[in-house]
Amino acid sequence: MHPSASAGVRLSAIVALAALVIFIVCPLGSIFITSFTGSENESLLVQHALDAALASENVETVVNSIVLAGFVVVLTTVMATPLALLLSRTSWGQSHWLDVALLIPFMTPPYIGAMGWILFMQKRGLLEQLLPPAGAVTPAFFSLGGLVFVMSLHALPFMTTIMKNALMRVPGNLEEAAAVSGAGFSKRLKQVLLPLVTGNYAIAMLLVFVKTLAEYGTPSTLGRRIGFDVFTTKIHAYATTAPVNFGAAATLSLILITICMAMWMLQSWITANRSFRLVGAKGARPAFWKLSGWPRRAAALYIGIVLVLAVGVPWFSVIATSLIKIRGYGLALGNFTLMHYVELFTENAKGLDAFVTSLMLALSVGVIASFLGTVIVWLIRHSGRMGRLLEGIGLLPEMLPSIVMAIGLMLFWNQIYTWVPLYNTMGFMVLVYVILFLPYAIQYTTSAWMQVSPSLREAGSVCGGSPFFVLTRITLPLIAVGIVQGFIMIFIIVLRELVAASLISPPDVLVISTFIVNEFEQGSASVAMAMALICVLVSALMLFALRTHFIRLALSGRRQTLPTARVLGQKERPNVF
Repeated sequence: MHPSASAGVRLSAIVALAALVIFIVCPLGSIFITSFTGSENESLLVQHALDAALASENVETVVNSIVLAGFVVVLTTVMATPLALLLSRTSWGQSHWLDVALLIPFMTPPYIGAMGWILFMQKRGLLEQLLPPAGAVTPAFFSLGGLVFVMSLHALPFMTTIMKNALMRVPGNLEEAAAVSGAGFSKRLKQVLLPLVTGNYAIAMLLVFVKTLAEYGTPSTLGRRIGFDVFTTKIHAYATTAPVNFGAAATLSLILITICMAMWMLQSWITANRSFRLVGAKGARPAFWKLSGWPRRAAALYIGIVLVLAVGVPWFSVIATSLIKIRGYGLALGNFTLMHYVELFTENAKGLDAFVTSLMLALSVGVIASFLGTVIVWLIRHSGRMGRLLEGIGLLPEMLPSIVMAIGLMLFWNQIYTWVPLYNTMGFMVLVYVILFLPYAIQYTTSAWMQVSPSLREAGSVCGGSPFFVLTRITLPLIAVGIVQGFIMIFIIVLRELVAASLISPPDVLVISTFIVNEFEQGSASVAMAMALICVLVSALMLFALRTHFIRLALSGRRQTLPTARVLGQKERPNVF
């Protein structure tokens, strides 16, 4: 690279690094400082953090969170293991519709899934209307067991996907060798197959554990009904309920950061030391189990039950409730209407405002984050060691719960409000969202960048193109699909984001998620579920567009010929060789 160009890249990397430190590292530092100074910004003392950490209600919160995460891991394992075996070893794995169906719980915002189950299981709810004798058992749902059950259904796709991919990499000849040696099915399963995927299971287990600790939507909607506080709900309460106690919120956030970072470090260690290399040069296929008779019927029954519980029940509740005219009449014939959808955009001004605000917010955050992510990836690839530091800090918000990062940003920008009056404005909301979801833009752009051969960029430079010209005319067109993928994922996530919106939204400003929660808590469940269904449909349409148009665009782009001197805008030169 030309020396002047290299100096320019170095300067740009320094500026980008300084910006990331200010917007990401400094807010985390504010959490640390506030936890040791208390809410009144007293002297820096360990005692402040100890007093908050050892308070009985906070100790109970920590214990509740760990117990909940542990139970969710256990139940998710019980449900995901047979499902992963069926999808990796039987003909059920060839059903593409089943893969799509099992991703629906992942695409459904957790708080919407929890609301669906609440509407289904509550007193005189949809289950009692369909099956009146069920009223004797439905109260049992509103307990720790019900909370574990609902959160396990949401975590199911994560563990199933990881376990399925791991099982598919186990060569079938290992099972055949065990069978030849006289091992029965159960023995092959216990001593050959499952031990080989223990490392992958450990990674999936830690992922589910951390995601459960970081989850706010389900504990907020269902957990609060049973008086079960966890990290996220308690931190949120400290930061939003008078009297506000930022010191306690910061202390709990610091404890949560410590646990999450320990889990990520443990995951990295497991990945490095407890993984088996099962794919070699010879290639191997996984074993195929041919099911017939009662085993096939049992497998079909199990998959059907999982789909009903994970997809059928919550979405039946959401759709049915959004169509019910008068809730007191329930599912009676003639008690269905589309007026709740019409009301959202005609009579309900708050609903329309929330929808428009969310769309504008998602669009602006997606554009800004995608642009910044592309710039950061370019700097990462051209600035050596500094690039690795840029990448580490840029991806840091993904490793931490959203509520922790939001609390840190609240503390930091509130402290400098005198100099930069951004806190409690829509601009601050855009800033927080960009920081939270910047890692998605970086990761998607990096993935696309890695698929482009360096020879293409080198050809552009050899033909006389400047670094800027090579970037705009060669690199960007080839990584455009990755940039668009990141934009769409950020767009979807912003539409459904709840915890950050409930913390940092300016007064009297609602977005889709806070509108749904407010309407649901105030008894307007039909309007809330109508908005929830619209939100999910918009997300589904965005994903469909990504899968069809942009993938097709990528394939057509890769069929283009390599850049030549004419493409680069240079005069054709005779071949000197």
